[in-house]
Amino acid sequence: MNPKADSALTVLIVDDQSTTRVAVTAELDRVGHRVIEADSAEWGLELFKRHRPDLVLMDIEMPGHDGYWAARAMRAAEPGGWTPIIFLSQRDQAEDIWQGIEAGGDDYLVRPVSPMTLAAKLRAMQRLLRMRRELVRVSEELIAANAQLTELSRLDGLTGLMNRRALDERLQVEIADARRHGTPLTVVLCDVDHFKRYNDSLGHLAGDDCLRNIAKLLQGSCLRPRDFAARFGGEEFALVLPETPRSGAMTYTRALLRAVERAAMAHPDSDVGPCITISGGITTCVPDEGTTAQDLLLRADDALYTAKLRGRQRFFSYEMQMDTLEQRELQRGG
Repeated sequence: MNPKADSALTVLIVDDQSTTRVAVTAELDRVGHRVIEADSAEWGLELFKRHRPDLVLMDIEMPGHDGYWAARAMRAAEPGGWTPIIFLSQRDQAEDIWQGIEAGGDDYLVRPVSPMTLAAKLRAMQRLLRMRRELVRVSEELIAANAQLTELSRLDGLTGLMNRRALDERLQVEIADARRHGTPLTVVLCDVDHFKRYNDSLGHLAGDDCLRNIAKLLQGSCLRPRDFAARFGGEEFALVLPETPRSGAMTYTRALLRAVERAAMAHPDSDVGPCITISGGITTCVPDEGTTAQDLLLRADDALYTAKLRGRQRFFSYEMQMDTLEQRELQRGG
């Protein structure tokens, strides 16, 4: 009976005797396997590298390098992989069998080999190949699942932004990069003004929708590849803006305020205005050896607190000691 198409093997025969190759090839063809032939150990190794067969049938005694050499070379050519190698030889001493296995062979058949014995060995190799393919498939699925779980562990379940853990890790990377290149790094913390009142008025489901909408606005404002937004906790969000100086950060956050204003999300119980507004704190520096993620987040948080004290719906710069409203008035006056 022919093997199923998906079970057919690609078999490399390495033997310097053409009569042996013809006979074995005919038997393999009869049961539906694909055959590649080599008449020397050197050519067999080359074909092995090119075609990556499912099975190798190897003679031992050949001119030049012998089958033991070829087996060792094939094993060296597939680190981490495994291709069954069966030696076919007239040698039948225990030492010969031991040497074949030591060289990297998986089985040893003494010639002449009956068609039934060869067919049985091929059946066994087919089963091993199916098992290996299944193990590879399961392994790949596990790797993909673990990668997905790792990614999910870094995301905030409500907003889909990076969570606090991912923020801390990524911020450390950006600090190191800015320190290495001597470039400015800006960190922004912001939150929804009077969010508790919003929840109390409209309920927590509406509050969740509000946070998701703000998250989309923040994510949409990250126009450069390395800019990113994260949920800091509760109604607080963080933005990390590499290579952004203080003046650029102020311009950026003013545009963010306008984007929230244009969204016109109603807030029924805010003393700032009829719609959702946000306030934020900015800190910008060229990191030195003493700069940490915690330092930047604390400074941004302090600036956020100042923005709220100044009336909300604004961003306050820790370094400039100025908020976005003051900056706008200065620019108008200038």
